[in-house]
This record gives sequence, structure tokens and C-alpha cells, in this order.
Amino acid sequence: MTRWPFLLFLGLLAAVLTLPVLALALSWAQWNSEVAQVLGEMLQTVLPQYTLTSLWLCLSVALGVTVVGLATACAVTLFDFTGRRTLEWALLLPLAMPAYVVAYAYTDFLQFSGPLQVGLRQAFGWQGRVFPEIRNTAGAAWVFTFSLYPYVYLLARTALSERASQLMEAARLLGAPLSRRIREVALPLARPAVAAGVALALMETLADYGVASYFGIQTFTAGIYKAWLVMDNRLAAAQLATVLLVVVAVLLTLERRAQHRMRFSAIKGGRAGGAEAQAVRLRGRRAVLAWLVCGLPVALGFVLPVAFMLRPLVGEWDTLNWSPFAGWAYNSLKLAGISAVLAVGVALVLAFAVRVQTGLGLAARCSRAVAQLAALGYAVPGAVVVVGLLLPVGWVQGLWPDSGVGYWLTATVLGLVWAYLVRFVAVALQAVQSGYSRVPVSLDESARMLGTTGLGLAWRVHWPLLRRSTAAAVLLVFVDVMKELPATLVLRPFNSDTLAVMAYQLARDERLGEAALPALALVAVGLLPVVLLSRALRSKQS
Repeated sequence: MTRWPFLLFLGLLAAVLTLPVLALALSWAQWNSEVAQVLGEMLQTVLPQYTLTSLWLCLSVALGVTVVGLATACAVTLFDFTGRRTLEWALLLPLAMPAYVVAYAYTDFLQFSGPLQVGLRQAFGWQGRVFPEIRNTAGAAWVFTFSLYPYVYLLARTALSERASQLMEAARLLGAPLSRRIREVALPLARPAVAAGVALALMETLADYGVASYFGIQTFTAGIYKAWLVMDNRLAAAQLATVLLVVVAVLLTLERRAQHRMRFSAIKGGRAGGAEAQAVRLRGRRAVLAWLVCGLPVALGFVLPVAFMLRPLVGEWDTLNWSPFAGWAYNSLKLAGISAVLAVGVALVLAFAVRVQTGLGLAARCSRAVAQLAALGYAVPGAVVVVGLLLPVGWVQGLWPDSGVGYWLTATVLGLVWAYLVRFVAVALQAVQSGYSRVPVSLDESARMLGTTGLGLAWRVHWPLLRRSTAAAVLLVFVDVMKELPATLVLRPFNSDTLAVMAYQLARDERLGEAALPALALVAVGLLPVVLLSRALRSKQS
């Protein structure tokens, strides 16, 4: 018998998670001569620039993360040298650095009046700039490359260590030199992993607002906010958001196909999780070169930005105003805590429904469909979520001015938490489903034979086995919410500034020294999932 309350809950949940995309699709139903004129003007003015800038940025970032991520993965997987174990986890550290924080740090240190350029001019008597201006498209590509290469590094390293091990060893026994083994065995097997990592990096690049806005480059995300907040044209913002969403959907499709090819290569290439390929021992100059290949990305993506931000804090420690910082931190922790608990609660319900609702029944099909819709949320950029939530608010307010919908979604935390759920339920769902994959189905069958079903099955059988996965899901969502900028910047209530918002606003006002404190707090929080990921990888190796 179909459980209609359960189906009603799934339908409501699907509506909540898909409203931004549905609103953007419905915005095209308002087509009229005014909209056609606006789109015509955009095609003649800003759209070509947005397209070319975003395309150039994506190509540069794709090339950069491929070279850096694949080179570092090959170095730590195929070779053995002093310090390799340390570099294996250190290469993950840039994951803790939001890209906009890296942008602020480099701008503060490398600008014309920055300490490095001033010191070099004084030391050598040089005139003018010593380093080129970083606030441009090339500088943004640099920032994204060294912030996002861990996506490619992590997936390529997994592919090389788990999928290429037996074939690499077989090629060595057949007398193939190392260069041929890498070229004809390792790299082809790592290609799907590299493609998936590049797709993830490009989705993060297109979703970014902090770097693009701060560097003054005209990407689609910056254009969406400009159309909405500066030009006060919500339809133009909706059209730009739709274009961005289509591009992200294409990237998501490519990433899914690459992940499928990775699973296929794992089956065809041999037993997944096998022993690592026999590493080639490096000494002397080759060991130094391997250290440089792995150490430079860590230095440029984590060590130097942290050092650049610590410098102004050390000199101004006694004059720092800790009272507003405490308020920003409290707001960030409150929003992150509420959103993490709600997102993980939704993820647990969906994962349990998919687990117990099997077969081809209506409830089973609805459960799987809603879980798939929720899994797509993380690919939706924050700017798209904002426009997709505010468009219906404008429509409702226009029809019923006294409804108060605008107040509840923009003057309270409701709209902001809603946006966080749309984006980050996918993160929680992936972590919870990963935990469920390690719970044998035979336990469910045994529990049912003993009379335990429904909520009793979830509480007495599943929950004790899912505690670690649930804790990891809470932590991941918590950190993602802490770092989220685009949605928070627009939807936050008055006097509810967060660490991410204040780091952006202080840096935008050229108060980079003051921006260092909230930026470093975000980095410290971002280190938590990196530590967990590093420990998980070490446990797999052992």
C-alpha cells in the first residue's frame, strides 16, 4: 500500500530542492518585447565579454589543474623519495583555502605598495612594478589553479595507485622502461580521473563570485549579480543564470561519464584496492626535482597565502578589535550549525527511503528520483540559487503585496538556510549513502525476521553503524556553509554578517590587513575535513 504522507513529504522536499531551477525555467515564460530588447542589448554589449572571459578562464584553469594535479599524483604514486608520505597529505591542504582568500592574500603582498615589491625596489633601486598586476584574468587563473588542483590530484592519485598497479608491474617485468610505462599504461588509465577532476574544478570556477568580483573580471557569475543588484534587471539576471546553469549541467554530465569510465577501468584494469605499483626510488637531483614538483603547489596554494595573511596580524595584534570578529564568527557558526543539522537530517531520511523502498513501486521510484534531484544541488552555483529563490519572491509580492514572503526570505535566516539546503544536501547525502554502502543488506533482512521494521530498523540497526558517516556529513556541510559567499552575500539578514562576507567586504574596501583575521578563521575551519580526508586515505593504504 502506498504511503501517501510519505509521498507528500517527498514531493514537498523535491519542490524545495528544485525551486531555483524551476523558477529560472519559468522566467522564460515572461517573454515579451521588453525582454527581447534586453537580451538584444546584452548580446551586443556584455554577453560576448562574459562568454570570452569565462571561456578563457576555464581553459586556463583546466590546463593548470591538469598539469599540476597529474604531475603531483604521478610523483607521489610512481616514485619514492624522502618526504613522500608528508607531501601526500600536504598536497591536500589547498582544499582548506577558499579561492577568494588566496586572491586577497596575493593581492595584499604583491601589490605596488606591498612589502615584497617595496623591499625589492629599495634593495635594488628599481623603479615601477617588480611583479605584474595580479588582478586580471591571468591572475584569477593562477589563483584557481593552485586552489583547485587537489581535485585532479586526488582522483588521479586514486586511479594510479588502485587501477594501474598490476599493469604497471606487468609492463616492468616485460622490460618496458619507466617513461613508456607512464606514457602507455599509467596516463591512459588516469585519463577518466583527470577528466572528472577538471570538471569539478571548472564547476567551482564558474560558481565563484569572490575572485571574479574582487579582480574585476567579467564572468557570468559576476554578471548575474551586476544585472540584479546594479542594473536592477531581474530578467537579465535570470537569463544569465540560465546560461550558466546549462554550462554547469554540461560539465556535470562530463564528470558523471568520467566517473563511470573510472569504475569501468577499475573492473577491466584489475582488482581495485590492490597494492601500489612498485615505486621507483629517487635520489640526488631527481629527488630534488620530485620535491619541487610536489612542494611548489603546496607553497603557492597554502603556505604562502597563510604567511601573507599572518604578516599584518602579527604587526597589528594589539590593535585588533575582537568584538565584531566574535559577532561574525557567531553568525557563521549559527548558520552553519543549523544548515548542517537540517541537511544531514534530510539526507538521512532520503538515504533510508532509498534503502528500504526497493523494487518498481511508486514510493521506491519517487525516493530514487528525489535522491537524484538532491544530488544535483551541489553543482548549482550559489548565484543561480539566489536568483532562482528571489524570482518567485518577486512574483508573489507582485500578486499579493501583503503576503510577507519577501520579509521571511530576505529579513530572516529562512531564505539563507533554504539556499544552503539546495546546495549542500548533496554533500550530506553522498556521505550518508557512502556509510550505507558499508552496511550489509542482510542485516535489514535479519532485523525484519525479528520484527524490527520502519523507524525501529533505522534507529536500532542503521544508526549505530552510520554515526561516523553522519558526523562526517555534518562536518562537511558545516565547513561548506562557513565558506559559502555568493548566496550569503545577498540573502543574509541585516546585521548578520559572516566571516566569509566580512573577508570579502574588507578586502573589497582595500582593508586587506583587517580581512586577514576572518579569512584565516575560514582556513582554520577548512582544515578539519582535509585532516579527515588525509586520515581516510592513510587508513586505506594501511
